[in-house]
Amino acid sequence: MRNRLWNCKNPYQQQYKRVLTVCSAGLLRSPTAALVLSLEPYNFNTRSCGIDTGHALIIFDKVLACWADEIICMTKEQKEFVDNFIAKYEDTKKPVHNWDIPDCYAYRELELIKIMQERARGYYEN
Repeated sequence: MRNRLWNCKNPYQQQYKRVLTVCSAGLLRSPTAALVLSLEPYNFNTRSCGIDTGHALIIFDKVLACWADEIICMTKEQKEFVDNFIAKYEDTKKPVHNWDIPDCYAYRELELIKIMQERARGYYEN
């Protein structure tokens, strides 16, 4: 874990804002959100993950929490999970948001992308 924690501060990531997107399995919503936020006009350095240890390919953990400047969850329950997790570690405290997007969309589905673009405008363009 030491090497993974060092990589959180890798200087070659430059000064781009690091945004972690979180959903259940990290397969549909959070990777789509990571894509949306990595493009113009945001250009954030993004990662995606899931909280369901039985389904997620990349599981939310302390290293990802340390890496992120900000965390975006897709549901209230995921936000509560992340809030409870990061409350345990002083070095992981950061803003956590709920975009309130249900698990009923396909990966990169056009309607999902439009919803996420609206949410992003609400958070980052005001």
